Amino acid sequence: MNRAINVVFVCHGNICRSPMAEFVFKDIINKKEKSEKYKVTSFATSFEEIGNDVYPNAKEVLRKNNIPFSRREATRIKKEDYNNADIVLVMDNYNYSNLARIVNDDKKIRLLGEFAHLREISDPWYTRQFDQCFREIKQSCENLFEYLEEKYA
Repeated sequence: MNRAINVVFVCHGNICRSPMAEFVFKDIINKKEKSEKYKVTSFATSFEEIGNDVYPNAKEVLRKNNIPFSRREATRIKKEDYNNADIVLVMDNYNYSNLARIVNDDKKIRLLGEFAHLREISDPWYTRQFDQCFREIKQSCENLFEYLEEKYA
């Protein structure tokens, strides 16, 4: 594959789980010196948080785990973003159904938690368990990286 593998993470608002996954995955590929091989982004399925930065509690858990991050604005996914992706990872079944409805397709959509033998990544917006969410995302992203390296070897 000559072009970068386009990996997209999606959650409801694009301020907690999907940007955490984006930054965790970027950290993994940077440490493995594979950042040139991947394009990594994240999006929302809703309009609620558009323009907002990563939620402060999500930033705190990234900081605590030495995951570099930058300011970003929540963005809603468009059909074009989906079409350009090689794989789209959603955090839960609600995200899955919303995204499938937005793009009228589900062939590229996978639950991120499947890569860590979970069904869904718990939503810290409701649970307030940002550390647990981070652990689920980190394990899933590590396994996702191995999967993609094998698939696109």
